[in-house]
Amino acid sequence: QVQLVESGGGLVQAGGSLRISCAASGRAFSRSAVGWFRQAPGKEREFVGVTAMHGDVTLYADSLKGRFTISRDVAKNTVYLQMNSLKPEDTAIYYCAAGAFSRRESEYPYWGQGTQVTVSS
Repeated sequence: QVQLVESGGGLVQAGGSLRISCAASGRAFSRSAVGWFRQAPGKEREFVGVTAMHGDVTLYADSLKGRFTISRDVAKNTVYLQMNSLKPEDTAIYYCAAGAFSRRESEYPYWGQGTQVTVSS
């Protein structure tokens, strides 16, 4: 079992930056890839990026490359999503999930509750 808790969401102006965190517990976490997904109002949840088990490999949605960065602190069992040059269209609930190194939601059996990120224009 893996438990995930996101934090750090909030309100930020367009062009600003925000870092959100995903803290985990559970033995399986160290063997899991961690993905970030987001769901904007009225839209389906979409893939943001994923980091591998040791944090040495990452994969991002093409549209977010260069603005979003995922990092992993193995010792702290925490994964971070650094978001720069934020746009109003980045407004969404952001979820972290643990599972396989994949873009597909179905590959992640464990999910956090989500954290709201709102970008004002």
